[in-house]
Amino acid sequence: MFTPAWKKNAKHLVKGATKFVNYKRDLLSADRVAEIEARRKDLIQAIKGKDKEKVDEASKQLRATCENALPREKPQSWFEENVEVMFVAIVIALGLRAYYLQPFRIPTGSMQPTLNGITGTPLKQEEWPSFPQRIMESVLRGRSYEKVVNDKDRRVSIGIYPTADGIKVGGDVRDFQWMHFFSRSQLISLDEEPLRLPSPANQAYDIGLEKAFEQARENNGIMKKGQILMEGFIDTGDLVLVDKFSYHFRKPKRGEVFVFDTIAIKGIQEQSGPQGAGAHYIKRLVGVPGDELSIMTPDLIVNGKVAGERGMRRVAEGGPPFKKAHQGYVPAQPSSTQKRYLVEKDDVLKLRGENAKSGMREYAAMGDNTSSSLDSRYWGSVKEFNLVGPALFSLWPFTTGHCGFIK
Repeated sequence: MFTPAWKKNAKHLVKGATKFVNYKRDLLSADRVAEIEARRKDLIQAIKGKDKEKVDEASKQLRATCENALPREKPQSWFEENVEVMFVAIVIALGLRAYYLQPFRIPTGSMQPTLNGITGTPLKQEEWPSFPQRIMESVLRGRSYEKVVNDKDRRVSIGIYPTADGIKVGGDVRDFQWMHFFSRSQLISLDEEPLRLPSPANQAYDIGLEKAFEQARENNGIMKKGQILMEGFIDTGDLVLVDKFSYHFRKPKRGEVFVFDTIAIKGIQEQSGPQGAGAHYIKRLVGVPGDELSIMTPDLIVNGKVAGERGMRRVAEGGPPFKKAHQGYVPAQPSSTQKRYLVEKDDVLKLRGENAKSGMREYAAMGDNTSSSLDSRYWGSVKEFNLVGPALFSLWPFTTGHCGFIK
């Protein structure tokens, strides 16, 4: 308490020099270690002698010896500092994405009007708005104007595939995620490199690719050089954050919007057409393990009772913002070649309950836009191991009216 400040500071310096040697011993040469120890002993002797002037001089010598013991590092340039900051930010973002929150772009319109998927609208280039307006629409609405012209003659395979809207002419167009975030597709030809398209397959068909395949069928499977493949605008799907954390600590709740992967869901690949290549889907969770589901339009029947959860009631009752043609929950379209689960009013989808093995308990998923959604009515249940997490928050675009927490 009554020790002079100069003596306290000197004792702290002795301790600091000891720590410095211990922490940096692998980087210090033997002669540097010996020199620091000698200076430290000189300071200890000066403290014991209670000579302030000798203590000040010994402190100065010890401090200088420690400061010059290691070669001076070259200071980082502004570029190196910014690269380091960006690297740290990327590591943090990847950690959040892997364990807590993952951004997810909605690929289809099956959740409209609750959430918007990617949509394509045909439009001739001469009808496009001015460049400044297109820039503004890109920022506020996520809308991009696209025109793709075939750069060479391409031989393509042609067939028909089922969609929620009926049978369409098509070919080998494969969806993929560019930079794990942007939804794109590739037109696969039999004799040329794949042609990259600026949208998922479904939207490419909507703005001209289906017509291009029809023309190719008339030309013996050849898409001619100079042929317009796509022409129109693409409205991006809502960008949502998926909570990957909650399901580790609570059970999924009937009625919430959730995201799941399509691994081992065989019916999706069989019945979804180009959609089937998607890695993740977003739907409303309408059934939990042990539930028995049936449809009595406009209602969904769960365990013999009309589903009463808030989100599911909105779907059944319709009204704004649903379109007038919205019918609530409707059965799947019948098929003579593919197994479907909820086609007739007496059909029941039974979900394996708590007695099933861990990871194999079953859930049911349906889109709010039930008349245009390929979901559990068509391909059955979602296994527990497929679950990713509840959809938490809609981030962008700003003009859809969906920004905020998802209900």
